[in-house]
Amino acid sequence: MEKNIRRRSFLKKMGALTLMSATAGSQLANGSAFAKKEIGLQLYSLREDIKGNVAGVLEQVAAIGFKNLEAANYADGKIYGMSPVAIKKLVADLGMTMQSAHVGGPRDFQGANHTAAMDWWKEAAEAHAAVGADFLIKPSMPKPDTLKELELWCNYYNQVGAIAKAKGLVFGFHNHAREFEKIEGQVMYDFMLENTDPDLFCMELDVYWATKGGYDPVDYLKKYKGRFPLLHIKDEEEIGQSGEMDFKPIFKAAYAQGMKGYYVEVERYNHEPIKSVAMSYDYLAAAKYVK
Repeated sequence: MEKNIRRRSFLKKMGALTLMSATAGSQLANGSAFAKKEIGLQLYSLREDIKGNVAGVLEQVAAIGFKNLEAANYADGKIYGMSPVAIKKLVADLGMTMQSAHVGGPRDFQGANHTAAMDWWKEAAEAHAAVGADFLIKPSMPKPDTLKELELWCNYYNQVGAIAKAKGLVFGFHNHAREFEKIEGQVMYDFMLENTDPDLFCMELDVYWATKGGYDPVDYLKKYKGRFPLLHIKDEEEIGQSGEMDFKPIFKAAYAQGMKGYYVEVERYNHEPIKSVAMSYDYLAAAKYVK
């Protein structure tokens, strides 16, 4: 009942803003002051829609007003099934940049598998350098059982970071809630920050999942300044829907520590995905604390 009340309140509030449909696109796209904001989108938000319709979905995303994209589909040197050069041109022609990308990468990277794992990352780094990206982000990892095992992952990340750096990219990691659990009495996320090389490895802080993990993202932004060039701006459903996320202090702290980009990510929806994404854009575009 409480969630339904929050949802109705959110939708009433959003009625004062421009609401988009999947076919009409955004009225903010041309000439609007909103469109000047460098709001990014993690394309996982449209994961089902984009299948088989990459160009069409990207046109809708550009019409909404997004400027920076974070990809979420890479395999065998291709991004969304396209060569890096081809998708770079498609994105650029729509007035956007593919600034970042989520790539999974091998999980078995030790012993005899080490060389193959490094070769995989070399190919991925080369592809995303060709698309014009600045960041290469690993979206998840299993929770290790021991700190010794976690330290192996940290060493692995430093090695991948060196590969990415050689191609002009910054390598990093995107958190969920489980990284804020403890291993042998230490918070996993803290251990990762303290046992990776800042010159080779960054964090893309997902503020919603940090909050769900029981920690204030602002505290991390202040404590580990400079380690968070990217943020995921996320809520229970559309941005601002839950009424539980206070984005103003998060943006203030993020800008102060050197944020280079941030991406809307919508995982659950009240509407068709493209409309939920558009509503999330509008919410941030109307916020004075967002640049």
